[in-house]
This record gives sequence, C-alpha cells and structure tokens, in this order.
Amino acid sequence: MKKQDLQQAIMEFLQSKNKQSFNYKQIAFGIGATAPQSRNDILNILDELVAADDIMEIDLGKYKAKSNRGTENVGFFVRRSNGKNAVVVDDEQIMVAERNSMHALNGDKVRVVVSAARKGQAAEAKVIEIVEAKDQQFVGTLKIDRNYAALVTDSKFLAADIILPRNALKGGKNGDKAVARITHWRDDEMNPRGEVIDILGTKGENTAEMHAILAEFGLPYKYPENVEKAALKIEAGITDEEVGRREDFRGVTTFTIDPRDAKDFDDALSIRQLANGNWEVGVHIADVTHYVRPGSIIDKEAQKRATSVYLVDRTIPMLPEHLSNGICSLRPNEEKLTFSAVFELDSKANVVNHRIGRTVIRSDRRFTYEEAQEIIETGRGEYARELKVLNELAKELRRKRYQAGALEFDRAEVRFEIDSEGKPVSVYFKESKDANKLIEEFMLLANLTVAESVGKVREGKKAKTFVYRVHDNPDPEKLSNLSLIASRFGYKINADGSSREVNKGINRLLRDVKGKGEENMLSILAIRSMAKATYTTDNVGHYGLAMPYYTHFTSPIRRYPDMLVHRLLAKYAEGARSADKIKLEEECRHDSDMEQLAANAERASIRYKQVEFMRDRLGEIYEGVISGVTEWGFYVELDESMCEGLVPIRDLADDYYDLDEKNYCLIGRRHGARYTLGDRVKVQVARADLDRKQLDFALIDDKGNPNRPLEERKPGKRHNPRNTKEKRRSRSKSK
Repeated sequence: MKKQDLQQAIMEFLQSKNKQSFNYKQIAFGIGATAPQSRNDILNILDELVAADDIMEIDLGKYKAKSNRGTENVGFFVRRSNGKNAVVVDDEQIMVAERNSMHALNGDKVRVVVSAARKGQAAEAKVIEIVEAKDQQFVGTLKIDRNYAALVTDSKFLAADIILPRNALKGGKNGDKAVARITHWRDDEMNPRGEVIDILGTKGENTAEMHAILAEFGLPYKYPENVEKAALKIEAGITDEEVGRREDFRGVTTFTIDPRDAKDFDDALSIRQLANGNWEVGVHIADVTHYVRPGSIIDKEAQKRATSVYLVDRTIPMLPEHLSNGICSLRPNEEKLTFSAVFELDSKANVVNHRIGRTVIRSDRRFTYEEAQEIIETGRGEYARELKVLNELAKELRRKRYQAGALEFDRAEVRFEIDSEGKPVSVYFKESKDANKLIEEFMLLANLTVAESVGKVREGKKAKTFVYRVHDNPDPEKLSNLSLIASRFGYKINADGSSREVNKGINRLLRDVKGKGEENMLSILAIRSMAKATYTTDNVGHYGLAMPYYTHFTSPIRRYPDMLVHRLLAKYAEGARSADKIKLEEECRHDSDMEQLAANAERASIRYKQVEFMRDRLGEIYEGVISGVTEWGFYVELDESMCEGLVPIRDLADDYYDLDEKNYCLIGRRHGARYTLGDRVKVQVARADLDRKQLDFALIDDKGNPNRPLEERKPGKRHNPRNTKEKRRSRSKSK
C-alpha cells in the first residue's frame, strides 16, 4: 500500500472499532498489511496521527480512535488520594477535577460529559450522575477529641478524613485501627461523613494490622458464628454403606506431603506396583462436596469467599476449621472420603490407564516437604522406595512437559520467621526442591486428566460446560519488546513463532542468563510478558503449562472452583445434562476476582512485614537489583532479604531524569546516566513508613556516599536549568 492508502485504512479500521484499542501488529493484521516491510510504515504513520491529534495513544503502543467529545458516556470513576481523579471510558482515562466529581468514589459507575480538549491540553470530564455506587469500606486510624471524631484513612483512593459521630464509635479509642463506611458526602463539604463498622484494635498491634489489610481489600477477617455452628453439626459419616459406594484404598500405601505449618491436608498420594510391573499412583483429594451441599449456609459463605487467604502469619480459611482442618483434612491414621484420579504408569511415566471417581483412604504418614526431601536425597527413611519411585516418575513427567513447551519459571519466595507477637525476626527463602516438584507434577497430571475427561470429546460431539483454569497467550507487544531487548545481549527469542517455539526460547533464555549481569532484567521482563491465569467456561488452554486442557481439581478445601469441578464431575458421571453456562461463567468471574484480591492482600501483608523488618535497620547499606522503573523513581529488591523499596526520583541528585518506558530505564538529561531494570545498585535504608507499607532507599555511590540533593552540595545554591540559561543570556548581552 502507498502511505496515503495505509493512513486511510488505519483511520477507517480504528473508527470502525472506536471503543477498542490496538497495538500496531493488531492494526496491521486488521487492515491486511501483514508484509514485514509494512510494519515500519504503520508505526511511523501511527506516530504522525498521534502527533496530529487524529488518534489517541492511550497507553504505550496502544492506539484508538478519538472519542466523541461533548457527548454523554458511562464509565468507572478512579479516585486518587493525590487528587488526580479520572474516569475510564472505553479504555481511555479522562481527567476529572474534584469540583466536577460529585464526590464519586473509586470504582463507582458514573455518567459523564466529556469536554473537547483545548490545543495542548488533555480533555476533561464532568460527572453528571452516579449510576451505581460501589459498596466499599475504608480502613484507618481513629482521631478523637472533645468536639470531633474522624477516621484518618490509609486509603490511596481517598485523601479526605471521614467525619464520624462521637456517640457511635463502637467503643473505639483515639489511635485505634477501625473500619468505616461513607454514609453521605454533600457537594459543599470537603469531608465525607460516615459510620464505624468495626474496631480492629490498637494501631501497630499485629492482629489489628493484619485484619486492617484484609478489610482494606474487602476480605473477611472472621467467620460468622451461624456458619461455624452449622459446620460443627457435620459428622464424618464414614459408614459401611458409604464405603461400599466407593473404591477402597485403605490398604494401599498412602501419605501426604505438605508445608511444615499446614493443617488442611487436601491431597494425598497412594502408590503400589501392579502385577505387570507398572505403577499405580492415586491422587486423592478431600471430598469436600460430600459434606458441603449446594445452597447450604456453609456453601454460600464459601462461594462468597471463593478462596482461602494466606497472609504472612496466618490463614483465613474458605471453610470453617471444623471442616478444613478436621473432617476434610487427610490426617494420618484416619479414614477419609476422597475424590481421586488414579493412574497406571509405566517406567517412562506414560499413562497407560486412568480412572476418576470417589474413594476412601487411610493415610499412613504425614511428611513435611523437608522430611520427604531428606529421604529422597539420602535414600533412607520411611517409605524410601515409594518416594524414590514417585520422584523418578515425576521427573519424567516434568521432562515431557518442558519438551512440550511448558515454561520453567522458578523464583524463590520470601518468608518471615515471626515471633509470638507477630514481629518478623528473620527472613528465609522458600525454594522448590524435588519433594515440592514431586507433588506439583502429580497434581498437574490430575488437573489435566480431569479437564480432558470433560472437555476432550469425539469429533462431532459437543463438550459439556465445565470450569477451566486458562492462561492466555502473552501480550504480543511485551513479548516483542522482550525479544528486542534480549537480542541486544545476544539471546534469540522468536516472538512471532508458535507457542512451543516461543516458550522454548524463553526457557533457553532463562537457563542461559543464570548468574550473568542481565539475568535480573530479562527474567523480570519474561515474567511480566505473561498473561494472568483465570477461571472460565471457555477453554483456551493453559499457555504456561503447554496444556490444551487444564482445571483446578486438587484443592477444594481452599478454592471454590475446585468444589465446582467436583460437583460437575459427579453430575456428569450420573449422566446429567450440561450445566448453565451463563451462571457458571459469572461464578468463574467472581472466583477470578476474589483470587486476585486475595493475592493483593497477601502481597500487602508481605510488604508490611518487610517494612517492619527493615525499620530496625535504618541507615544500613545493602546491595540489590532494580526491580521496577517508574516516572516517580525506581524500585530496588535487596539481595539479602528480597525486601523492595523505592529510590525516589526527587532524591536522584546528580541530574534531572526522564522515564524511557520502552527501555525500562531512567535517563539523566545532562549527563546521560541510566538506571535500568535489572541493574545492580547499592542503597541505604532511608525511611520505613508502616502506614503506607513503603520503604524508601537512598542510592549509594561507589565511594559509599549517599547521592545527596544538589542543593545540599553547595549551601545557599540550588541548581535550576532555566535560571542558568537566563544567566548565560544576560552575560552574553553584557559582552
């Protein structure tokens, strides 16, 4: 195509899909300009169209047609404590001044009028109606005096304090952590008014702070009494009649392998050698749905929670402890009802046969990962032969999985040793060893097999509705950028190849960069190029595992989707019709959202403990790696503890720095110094703010000196490029 034709085709394509945004590859495909030589032309034209204000670049490398200004639109309000409010309409963020916000809260669905942008200025929106107010609560610290009571919020979504009635504080005292909600916020008032929902305890006390984190994300921190009472009425009920309906594994060698602090053992492995020399391995999962009936009070609570939440120092279970740690937990030397996937494997870990059904087991031994690992390494201890065989089979399964193109991310996780008062006293790294990988491989095999049993049907047949765990293809733009940056270091990733080729390239990259200077940068970029795994009824396969079918079957004590899978398996085994797809998809969306909230809360608890741990180390110097680069500074992850802190851009004293998003670095305007993702740096712990859960670091130079602000270097003198330029001009005039 000629340039003029390309430009017209691009404009027509974007205008025909004016509510969506696209990267240049998607645009090229959309207009049929797939020849390699067209891509540079398209990129140049897109830059020109953005510069001419004919289209919008709403995010780095994401383009869309300009919105119709002056018309009404519906979007979601984004409130920020720094006052930079916005509304998101069709993927576009439009600024909203506070005076035009109607005091909408973060996440509210609003109707807005978008004004036409003046030349050189961004468009603005005005909220004219709050269509749907999002139910939300705020966490903070009570401030009480004789005439006034308020909640000073910790929220990054609300700058104003919430005014509270002094006679309804639920026993809260000045300085207590509390949860409140906004009841009303008049247009002419600076502060909203609200009411106290709950008092969490004294600020700084460990349980109060952990509960505050849960409340911040809208997650429950205690169990309703009526649900606990309903659970206590449930009995194990392992009668001869019930056993008769199941396959009996009580006489087969069976054990669990779990973390040392685990109490909810929801999976066990059995193993025995068959007469033909093959091995039968049973993956036995707690039969939670035998006890938790659909629509019951316990089921409704589990459905609402969707997942157990794992904070640094505690677990908030999805199910009441009587079930999760008692009746359903596969404790040793107790008969338990299970739902199982049983495999016949030859010596090369080929699956010769399998069956899925309800069983009864009796675990012979509870191993911690450390105990099982020692037996695997030494060959001595209880069930040493069985563990050896399982480990060999698992290694062969893993080898085949990687050969098929599965990704090999293997990053250590940070863990804290906590004292009796919840204070972190030391840090250690949780690494995945053979014992962990052994369990992982058989759980993956069970999940794959269960998903295939429903989703994989004969040609011409339609699969019944099911819950899948899917992982979509990586973001093409991020993958292309990873390939480009990797090539600068001499590594090749074919970003346009098949999934298997791309994954093999990434795996090869991760192996080749081990111990090299560029390891941190490239491994971080590889992880960030990946999509998030979610639950859905539409199976698109699991990219990271290189599996065309995958689900979650193995953890029904702590994940509601696994309970759904168990129920569907039981229904379909009895010949039931396909489940309601629309209703099941809604449940999948809820479960995915709750999983993300739980992950955010877990990360927040880790950040809190990191700040608490480093607060006693102010002024100390550490080495680390740049783990994130933003317009406000760069983040550094310390080698010794994996604690992450910010080096604020305002403290980079030797120059004025600009963000280069495409190359993940900050670049000095005058001297050209660069701080790039993955760079090794030395930092000093400067500030530890527990309320904001943020560490600030000061950069240390090669001589061990802090990178001090320019104005501190020469007292009374402050560098200002504009003033310097003006002085030069005045000097030249005087000459």
